[in-house]
Amino acid sequence: MRIWYDACTGKHVRYGTAIVGRLRKAGHEVIFTTREHPDTLALAKMLGETPIVVGRYNPQSLITRLEESANRMLQFSKLFTNNSPDVAVSSQSVELCRFAFGLGIPAILTADTPHATAVNRLTIPLANTLLTSEAIPKRLFKKYGAQKIVQFKGVDELAWIKDSEGSLASEFKRPLIVVRQMETKAAYALGKGDITIRIAQKLASLGNVLFLPRYSKPKNERLKVMEGFVDSARLAAQSDLVVSVGGTIAREAALQGTPSIVISEFARIQVNEYLSKKGFPLFIVSPSKALSCAKRYLGKRFNVKVKLGEMENPVDIIEKMIAEKSFI
Repeated sequence: MRIWYDACTGKHVRYGTAIVGRLRKAGHEVIFTTREHPDTLALAKMLGETPIVVGRYNPQSLITRLEESANRMLQFSKLFTNNSPDVAVSSQSVELCRFAFGLGIPAILTADTPHATAVNRLTIPLANTLLTSEAIPKRLFKKYGAQKIVQFKGVDELAWIKDSEGSLASEFKRPLIVVRQMETKAAYALGKGDITIRIAQKLASLGNVLFLPRYSKPKNERLKVMEGFVDSARLAAQSDLVVSVGGTIAREAALQGTPSIVISEFARIQVNEYLSKKGFPLFIVSPSKALSCAKRYLGKRFNVKVKLGEMENPVDIIEKMIAEKSFI
């Protein structure tokens, strides 16, 4: 089959790399696209992928978001004028969903953020099948018009963490605390204050804080900010503690045995609670409790091998869906 995967963010590039690699091995023809984004191109290069770059991310205003989305649609029209894919796969790419729906191309989506109202409304009603963690009640996606929901035992991050290996450069001093800045420009975060810099400053009293910014780099002598691209998943595996607001890097860390703290800035994030209840070292706390929690778990390692073995890799399920054409 001819399969198209579109990645909009760094997380999607990781997921997409795992998916397209598996599908190529199965003999499928794969078209891998992405857009210019702070986390996409450098990560794709590191992972050995050369996706087709279509459009860019420009969150300057609602107008720029809309214009860039429209531009991507036009570019996809040119890319697929005479060679439409048989099926489209994405982690909720708005443009892929709109394009696939317009041409009658079946679409498989992955999703783990029922609180992301805007992207859910723009993608889920247009997809044939939605693949999501069993942590998330189906009703939370059905309200957006999901046609068919398939659930798996695990979280999205298992797609690239379950068999991963990595090492940390010796330049980092111990104990190493990694703090990922809040995604302030995501639609679901607009209007919310960024508390990660303040928390990172407090954590500096416990060890060496490596701050991973989203866009601009803060000027603070107590925080180390890496120049250039950082492989956050490998870094999370080798750190002594990971702190974030949203949770992707925290889940990557916890799945690899590194204690991780998620600041409960948003409403319930089901996949975080799911891993925590399964016994992975992911701790959900209020901003005021972050420092005390960090003191308790800093430097501890957790053996999660058995727990990982009990989880399902979502890539296995996507491969099976496509082989059996059960997404239609």
